[in-house]
This record gives sequence, C-alpha cells and structure tokens, in this order.
Amino acid sequence: MSDLSPASPFAAGSASIRPLGHFGRAVLRCPAAMLDTVAERLGIALPREACRSTDDAALSALWLGPDEWLLLADGAPDDWVTTLQAQLGDALCSLVDVSHRQVALEIVDGGVSAETLLASGCALDLSLAAFPVGMCTRTMYDKAEIILWRRAPERFHIELWRSFARYVEGLLRIAETEA
Repeated sequence: MSDLSPASPFAAGSASIRPLGHFGRAVLRCPAAMLDTVAERLGIALPREACRSTDDAALSALWLGPDEWLLLADGAPDDWVTTLQAQLGDALCSLVDVSHRQVALEIVDGGVSAETLLASGCALDLSLAAFPVGMCTRTMYDKAEIILWRRAPERFHIELWRSFARYVEGLLRIAETEA
C-alpha cells in the first residue's frame, strides 16, 4: 500500500530544527455554554485559560481564542474529523479539518537553545518564566503567522501554514548557523 500522507516540505539535518510527521488538525469553535458537553464527548478537557493547552495520549487541545481551539492528533487517519463529528453529535459547535493546510516543526535545544533560535524572528519573551510549558499562542515568526506551543523546557512545537514552511525553516536555519 502506498503512503498517501502529504509530503513534508522540510529538509532534514539540523540539531535544533526537526520536521514533525503527519498530524490530524481541526479547528473547533464553540460557545462557553457548550464547553462541558463538547469536552465530555471528545474525551479531553478544553483549556479555558488563555494561551494554554491540554493533551492526552490521543488528542491535544490548544486555546487560540475565547471560543476557538486547535485540536491535534499525531498520526491521525484522514477520516479522524468525521469520527470526532460523530462523537459531538448534536452539540452546538463547528469543527473544521485543517490537516493538510498546516505542517509542524519541533525546535529543541541543540547547538543553539530553542529560545534563542526562536527569538531570531519572534518578539515574544520565550523565557520559561514568561512562556511556561503548556503555553501556546498565535504569533508571528518574521512575516509568517505561526502557532507556538511549548512542550517542554527545551522544546517547542510550531504549527504553520504549508505555504510558509520553507520560508520559516530557511530563516530558522540561518539563525541556527549565525548563533
């Protein structure tokens, strides 16, 4: 059987910049009154605090706005959103599959610290005190919008639109060589 997952636009061979594999991605929108119902049906607590995330073995939820979450499932099959929609049933919400729109990079401490590398194009204070583990936000890296998620003290997950992937990766690689 052939692999039908989308090809990665990223190169390999960096100590600090790693392409991540296929993720299922969906944008969930729902009003506050439905949060408990939606969370129960999806089997994951939706973060209610700004810029926070929750995750379990199968699904991660990143708070993007007062009524918006990015759901991520590592290695999800193409029909995973259909399965989630069936679980949601008649819950008043919107669930849109954006799996093929975005790709992901992992930035880790390597030859350069992850914070230093990201600071080359991101104006946020990425110190552990200001941007703790589990924090996530939409921000800019140079001229590209990204979703930045701190997974561990020395590890960040970046979600970005596929069309900006080589641009962002190229800038990160330049920053890595210049640091």
